[in-house]
Amino acid sequence: MVINLDIATDIGSLQQVLQQVYKAMIVHCGDLITIAQAVAGFATLWYIAVRVWEPIARAEPVQLYPLLRPFGIGIAILLFPGVIAMINGVMEPTVDGTRKIADDSNKAVSVLLQQRQEALQNSDDWQLSVGSTGSGDLDKWEALSGEADSGALSGLSNRVRFEMAKNAYNSRSSIRLWLSEILQVLFEAAALCIDTVRIFYMIILAVFGPLAFAFCIFDGFGHIIRDWFARYLNVFLWLPVANIFGALISAIQQEMIKLDIAQVNATGHTSFGPTDTAYLVFLILAITGYFTVPYLTNYIISGGGIGVRRAIRYIGIQH
Repeated sequence: MVINLDIATDIGSLQQVLQQVYKAMIVHCGDLITIAQAVAGFATLWYIAVRVWEPIARAEPVQLYPLLRPFGIGIAILLFPGVIAMINGVMEPTVDGTRKIADDSNKAVSVLLQQRQEALQNSDDWQLSVGSTGSGDLDKWEALSGEADSGALSGLSNRVRFEMAKNAYNSRSSIRLWLSEILQVLFEAAALCIDTVRIFYMIILAVFGPLAFAFCIFDGFGHIIRDWFARYLNVFLWLPVANIFGALISAIQQEMIKLDIAQVNATGHTSFGPTDTAYLVFLILAITGYFTVPYLTNYIISGGGIGVRRAIRYIGIQH
C-alpha cells in the first residue's frame, strides 16, 4: 500500500506551529501575578493569625517553621514565569527523547516504502499498466500475454483488452491509495488534536497558576498546589506518550510493509488482500487509540485531583 508521506509531513509540521503558539502565549502566565499577590497577602495574614492565635490562647510556644510556608509560596508566585520555565526545562528531555524514537521509526517506514515502490516498479504489472511514460506498454503486454498483433482486428481487440487491463490496475491502485491517504490524514489529525488540546490545557494552567498558588495558602486548600503540579505534569506528558504510541504504530506498519514487499517480490504484483485490509483496520484502531493517551498518562502521573469527598475530609482534619 502506497502512502503519501507528504501529507503526514505537512500535518506533522503543524505541531511546530503549536509550539510557537505556546511560546507566544506562555508569556501571559505573569499577567495575574499582581492579583495573585493580593490574594496571597490576605491569605498569609489569615494563615499566620490562626497559627499564632491558637498557641497563644493555649499558652504554648509558637512554631516558627510552619509560618514560613506562605512566604515560600509568595516567592513562587512572584517568580512564577521562572517556575514554569524550570518545569518545562526539566520535562522537555522527555519530549525530545520520545520524538527521536518516533522519528527513527518514521525514517524506517520511509526506507521500506521506497523499497516497496522500487519492487513494484520492477514488477510486470506496473511496467505494463504504468511504465516510464505513465500510459503503459502495449507491445510488452502483447508479448507477455501471447496476444501478438496479427491483423487490424486483432490489433484493435488487443488495444481494447490492454486498456481494460490497464484501467483495472490503475483503479485498484487508486482505491488503495485514496483509502490509505484518507486514513493516514485522520491518523495524523488525531495526533495533532491531542497536541492542540495539550497546548491549550498547559496555557490555561500556566495563566491561572499564580491564583492557584495563592488560594492554596488558605486552610483546606493546600491540596490545590499539589493538584496543579500533578495536572501540569500529566498534560505535559501527553506528547511523549503520543510519540511512543506513534513509534509503536510505525513499528507495526514496518512489518506490514515488509509483508507487502515479500508479496511483490514473490508474485510480481500486490493485490488488495488481507494484508491491506488489516492495515486499514489497524489505522482505524490507531486513530481511536490516540484518544486514550490522556487516560494512559494517568498511569504515570495522576492528574485527577483529590475529589470532593476527600477535600471535605481534608478540611475536617485541618480543623
